[in-house]
Parts: sequence; C-alpha cells; structure tokens
Amino acid sequence: MAEALISAVLEQLVTVSFDHTKEAVKLILNAKKEVEKFSSNLEAIQAVLEDAEKQQVEKDSVRNWLDKLNDVSYEMVDVLDKWNTEILKQEMKKKTSKKVCFSIPSNCFCFGLVHKATHLHRIATEMKELNEKLTLITAQKDQFQFHQSSTRRNDEQLKQQLKTSSFVDISKIFGREEAKADLLSKLLSDSSEEGKRVLVIPIVGMGGMGKTTLAQLAYNNEDVKTYFEKRIWVCVSDPFDEVKIAKAIIRGTGSNEDQNLTELDEVLQCMSRCIKEKQCLIFLDDVWTEDQRKWESLNLPLIMEKNCAEGSKIVVTTRKERVAQIMGAATQMIHLEKLSDENCLALFSSIAYLERKKDEANGFRAIGEKIAKKCNGLPLAAKTLGALMRYKKEMGDWQEVLDSKIWLLKEVEQQVFQPLLLSYYELAPIVKRCLLYCATFPKDYRFKKHNLIELWMSQDYLSGKDYKEKEKIGQNVFDTLVMRSFFQDVVKEVYEYDKSITVFCKMHDIVHDFVQFLNKIECFTMEAKEVDGRKTVISEKVRHLTLMFAPFDSPLSDFISPVNQKKLRTLATFDSRMESIDIKAISQLKYLRTLNLSCNGIRELPEEVGELIHLRYLDLSENYDLKKLPDSVGNLYNLQTLCLTDCSYLRALPENMGNLINLRHLHNMVCDLEYLPRGMARLTSLQTLNTCPVN
Repeated sequence: MAEALISAVLEQLVTVSFDHTKEAVKLILNAKKEVEKFSSNLEAIQAVLEDAEKQQVEKDSVRNWLDKLNDVSYEMVDVLDKWNTEILKQEMKKKTSKKVCFSIPSNCFCFGLVHKATHLHRIATEMKELNEKLTLITAQKDQFQFHQSSTRRNDEQLKQQLKTSSFVDISKIFGREEAKADLLSKLLSDSSEEGKRVLVIPIVGMGGMGKTTLAQLAYNNEDVKTYFEKRIWVCVSDPFDEVKIAKAIIRGTGSNEDQNLTELDEVLQCMSRCIKEKQCLIFLDDVWTEDQRKWESLNLPLIMEKNCAEGSKIVVTTRKERVAQIMGAATQMIHLEKLSDENCLALFSSIAYLERKKDEANGFRAIGEKIAKKCNGLPLAAKTLGALMRYKKEMGDWQEVLDSKIWLLKEVEQQVFQPLLLSYYELAPIVKRCLLYCATFPKDYRFKKHNLIELWMSQDYLSGKDYKEKEKIGQNVFDTLVMRSFFQDVVKEVYEYDKSITVFCKMHDIVHDFVQFLNKIECFTMEAKEVDGRKTVISEKVRHLTLMFAPFDSPLSDFISPVNQKKLRTLATFDSRMESIDIKAISQLKYLRTLNLSCNGIRELPEEVGELIHLRYLDLSENYDLKKLPDSVGNLYNLQTLCLTDCSYLRALPENMGNLINLRHLHNMVCDLEYLPRGMARLTSLQTLNTCPVN
C-alpha cells in the first residue's frame, strides 16, 4: 500500500502550484523548498519500499515503520490539497469579482491579501512540521537493512514452494468434465489453425482455480499418451528463463545433450534436433511474463513448426489473458471458472471426512456444507479447508471455523493467499492501490467500470497530466485486473434509451477476502448493530469506512469515533436506510474524498456538507425523498462526480453550481429537474450530463 501511496504523493508534490503566492512570498516560509525536501526524502524511501512491504507480513517493527510513513504521506496529501484548494478559491473570486466593478477602498484589498497570505502561512507551517517527521522516518529506514527495489528474494522463495509436476491424483478431481472434454478435444484433433501446424492452447484462470490440475489430467490421459510420441512438462514460473525452459524440453525428450551448453542459440539448436520429426505435446505450466520479446526469443511455436511432426501441440497455463494474446492463441483459450456448489462440497468432503466413520461424518455434514460454501467454488480453498477440518474432532471447532472470517484462518493465509500474493506482487503500484480500494465494497457487489474509475480518481490513485489521461489510465487498470483474473463475470449491457454501454464485473469471494486481508488496517466494514450492548469501536487507523445496515434513525456520529474523524477519506453506506445526516458528524469529516450515501431515505443534506473541501465524489442516488441540495454544495471546488440518479423529487440544483469547475460527471437520470442553473455554462470540465429537463 505504501508503495502506491508514495508514488501518488510524489506526483502531487511535482504538480503543486506556487505561481499565485508571489505577493505573499515573505509569509510562505519557503514552502517550495519544503516541498522539494519532502520529495527528496520520499525518493530515498521509495527505493526500498518493495522489500519493506514484503517484510511487514512477518515483522511488526517494519509494519509500524510503514504505518508512520503512511500517516505522514496522507497528511502531506491533505496539506497539498488545502494549498491547491486555496489557490482555486482565489481564482474563482477573481473571476466573479471582474463581473462587478465599483469603488472599493484600497485598505480592503490589503485586508484580503493579508488574509490570503495568513492562510497560506498556516499551510506552509504544516508542510514544515511534516517534513521534520519524514526526516526522522527516513533516518530510521537504515536500521532495517532493506534491499533496494527489484530484489526478488521473497518472490523466489514463494515460487519455490509452488513448483508443479505432471502428477495428479484423479480421485480428487471434481467438476471439470466440460473443461477436460474441451481440452482433450483440442489435443486429440488433427485440425489446426489456418497456416499453423502447431496449436497453442492457453488455460487461463485466477490462482487456485485448478489450471495446473486440468493440465495434469490431460497429460496423464491414456488417449493423449497414445496420440503423442513425446509429452513434456515444464514448470516455467517467473522469471521466464528461455535457456532453462529449452533445456527442460531437451531433457523431457530423454536426451542429456544440453549439459555443457550455456548460450541460448546453442540450446535452441539442440532442442530442434531432439524434437525433430516427433509428434510432441509440450506443457508450459505457470507462465507469467508479458514481455513479448522473451516469448519471441524462445521461439518455441516456430521451432516446433519447422521440426515437429504435424499435430504437435503446446498447452500453456497462466493467470493472464494477456499471455494468451502475446502467444497469438486467444481463440483457443480455455477460461477456467469456479466450481459449482455441489462439486465444491464434494471436493471438500472427500478430504474433510477422510478416514472418518460414516456415522461420525454424518454428524458434521450440515455444518460442513456451510464451510464449503465459504470457498465459493475455488478448488484450492476447498482443499485447504477440507484438510484443516480433517483433524478437528469436536463440533465446536467446526463451528469456530464457520464463524471466522476466512482470511483470519492461518491455513488459508498460508496456502490459499500464496498464489494470489504472487499475482499481487507483480502488479504495478497504481494497480495494487486500485485493487485494494475494492475492499470498501460488500461481497458479491456488481461493479460498474466507469463508477470504479471515478472512485479511484476521487482518491487520487490515477496518475496523469490531466483528467482525461487519468481516465484512460483508469481504464487500463480495470482491464489489467480483468486480465489478471482479479475481476470476473465481465458483461456489457446496452441501454436502449441512448444506446450507451456499461461494463459490469464481480470479484470472487476469495479475492475479496484476500483484498480485505491486505487492507485490513485502512479499510473497515461495520454492520450497524450492537453486540452484547456494545457498539463496534473503529480503529484510529481506518481511512475507508463502509457502513452496512444502518437503520433510519442512525446518526453517523454513533459510528465515527473522534480519533479517526480527521483520517477518514471514504464513507460509504450499503443496505442502509438513514433519513438524515447529522451536522455533528458531517462537520468533523474534513478530509473525506468520497461520500456515498446512495439508496438511503435521506430527505435533506445539512449546509455543513459544503465544508468538505477535499470531496471529489458525492453519491446521493436513489434517495427518493431528497427534494433539495444545500447552497453550500457550490463550495465543493474539487468535486468531480455528483450522482443524483433516481432522486425523483429533486426539482432544482443550487444556483451556484457554476463554482464546481472540476465537475466532470453529473449522473442525473430519472430526475425531473425543472431547469439547469445558468452558471452551469461555466462547467467546462463537464463530460457527463445525462439529464433531460422537463421544461
């Protein structure tokens, strides 16, 4: 998390504006110099963050150091935002004052200038104080002896534990009949793609979905053994080593000619001789690289085209659709989906009840069915939980597992999350951060692509020189998470009224648990209920709060403690029915970037909402009784997205809406506005205005 946050802070430090402070330069305390010093400290830390984030899993001291770094970085982001917002306010005042010309005493101008300078003086002082904190944190990093970025020591240790072979226990395979039949049909068919004598077949799916198991089934199939003269299994993993892969293929043919060869060209020539005129089936298991140059330097399909007998095949298992595209094999792709509930239960039961007497096993079956459902069709999770339950003899132990959050179980963390961690570590910092933000949503939530991008934007997760470039990067992030199997069930829906296309997706329950596990300090989901008469206490480190099932008479101040009021950056409600937002709570949430109050029963917003100067995203959709927005909404200079869809009683927008010069999206479907304020013409950044006024 820190790695992505630091990248975002550095970008903001570069873009912060000082051009409008010349008239108050003596009162700014060298703010520009402080920003440059802060950047220098962050860059020194950035070089070791990759290793630090991996070490924090096992070392509390590193985790505490990263927590301090995160706190200071977040504070600096907020300070910079206050600085830029103050500049923005001054620009707006200049524009509006030009329209009214009358005599003003010169001392008024002096007073305004001093007020502005004093405010910037306070902000610059905050910068200086944060710099002093960061200097101490930078000095502390040396005591941990972190490795410079690009070290892959931890990754390699993890991957060594996940090496695969061609052996498989067919008694433990459930629910892959259709995928198995599809793969065998492709392998045993004489037909190939036009112009190609060698077919490449990718098996794609998220970690733990059973890609290797399916490949093993095909490798050990008797018909496959008969059909191919040579079957060769290569565990590729990462890094993608062309020499190592070619040597593994040579040894798979039964030859040992490669022993003294070191150069790639020599090894490839040797490999060509070993597969000459043979009908070969080569399995490349666990391919990660998206570097097309590496795939081209290995040149395996072309070498097989020239040397192997016709009908030879290559099977590739990978988590990335992009790999299939690089190999030019997207049309042959087999995408592995989750198991049905029935098959997932069968897999779990085959392990959990092993060696138990029938009567004993029957006593646990009802609770076992519920535990198996926690796996949500992920074979690796079913195996892991089955193995965990196999040695638990007491019903109370089974109930304890059922009641636990799956990511709190040590076995799940070690075995199920390991393959997901590999995928996570390989993501770019910006993609990691966007993925982790998905922990703010409930399980089984149906994401909208454009909505996710707007939310990522509201948290300043997407880099770029302007909003349009950031949106494009957001689309790339979304596509990356789909192609890496973190998102699934992607569908496109076309709306008849305007032919617009909306892309939806979901996140597998285990992936959601994994994301919550990684982001458990900053993201918190709270159900609005008391346990034994006590209310849930929120940690002061929480920055993104999701509130579930809040009843109509719930004041927000009941859920938000004073210790984290100034840290919350997201407040989102789901399945809630609140009728009002209390002033006490809203006036304290000064640093909110995202406020989602959709699908409640809110009748009005307090004027104090205009004090949320950092707010970028405000969702009030499906509050059917909302009749008016407060005039203070016009003070939200940083607001980028305003959602009013299905606010069916809302008839007008505030007259000062023209102040929202950063507003990009006004989602306003099924909302019968009588007119749009005249100032809307000033919203030159507006990209979405899906509304149809009545008059």
